[in-house]
Amino acid sequence: MTIQAQKGTKDILPGDSQKWQFMEETAKEVFSNANYQEIRTPIFEATELFSRGVGTTTDIVNKEMYTFIQKERSITLRPENTAGVVRAFIENGMHRLSAPVKLWYHGPMFRYERPQAGRQRQFHQVGLELFGIEGPVADAEAIAMAIEYLKKLGLPDLSLEINSLGCPKCRTAYRDRLKEVISKNIDKFCENCQSRLDKNPLRILDCKVSQCQELLADKEIQDVINSDFICEECSEHFEKLKEYLDAMGVKYSVNKLLVRGLDYYNRTVFEIKSNSLGSQNAVCGGGRYDALTELLGGQPTYSVGWAMGMERLLSLINYDVKDYLDVFVVSSSEKEAFLLAQYLREHGFKADFDMNCKNFKKQFEKASKLNAKYAFVLGEDEISNSTVTVKNLATTEQKIIKRDDMLNFLNQV
Repeated sequence: MTIQAQKGTKDILPGDSQKWQFMEETAKEVFSNANYQEIRTPIFEATELFSRGVGTTTDIVNKEMYTFIQKERSITLRPENTAGVVRAFIENGMHRLSAPVKLWYHGPMFRYERPQAGRQRQFHQVGLELFGIEGPVADAEAIAMAIEYLKKLGLPDLSLEINSLGCPKCRTAYRDRLKEVISKNIDKFCENCQSRLDKNPLRILDCKVSQCQELLADKEIQDVINSDFICEECSEHFEKLKEYLDAMGVKYSVNKLLVRGLDYYNRTVFEIKSNSLGSQNAVCGGGRYDALTELLGGQPTYSVGWAMGMERLLSLINYDVKDYLDVFVVSSSEKEAFLLAQYLREHGFKADFDMNCKNFKKQFEKASKLNAKYAFVLGEDEISNSTVTVKNLATTEQKIIKRDDMLNFLNQV
């Protein structure tokens, strides 16, 4: 019996790996242009980091984390990376840097959930975090970075939804009122929503179960949801954010049901959705989490960020690129072919040769399959005369040049 990849994991094979490189290189380009610096955190952290930071009322902490005990210490494979970035921000004294501190990341995350299209148990995220700025300009830039990245990837048919959750001061009365009206029919809600009522009733608004969505359409509940509960300061923050979005020409809609699935958000939350996906159509989610740094033991720090699932992005990218070689060396001498290919590689060109040293016809066929631009042919005459026959594999034109002229030739074409 052969050993296979674990359920919920997937090999990234040549062909697909070029698409992943495209996503990663595009991220570096877009974020670097706005002065965001890459950060790389460990893939496992102390379990407490996620139970404190992500929140004990979330499905991630309650059901989905990969946790193990190592020498009496509880360790968890990271299910998301905001908490890890905040931990690194605190531990490395980054609050002492001049604000804003702009960071981005990409890498694997781990959640135990049912695998489905675009969602694996080992999955990958690209994300961005901005620290130190209280004003809505930080929210606007974070959203702008997400949109710019998605545009560079060529993703079609996107829509932005925004909402304000207010601050702890103004949200308390809203939560209490929401809890009061929902509790009247709580026995009709799903089991998860029933458990959320006391712990975090706002999470009920995020439920995707159809029966819960129907119950939330009740007029009394809708009146609470659509009430203007946020305080004047939070309202001003949200209105200014909308002004920034309008000024950038970014279309958006306000979704009062948008609360996001993590406990640490306050004020601005947002999602970017693709209408090319099914019901699970969010490709980016984020918002403000001003209290998280202090919650994890650091100084109070204004913060905003977002994350995208890269597997979902991959399913939407219309990116077909063939890898290529500058040169494929065709020769009856394995040694000469190897030495010439290595020489070209050392000078920055993509080169290969046939290690099986098959006949010339087979070598030319292989050169075409590898999308080589040129074949450098080394027959007995070329070897003895220190020349090489250059064949353009697209036009079939060929000519003989001196070995000493090879680099000049490749630099000019």
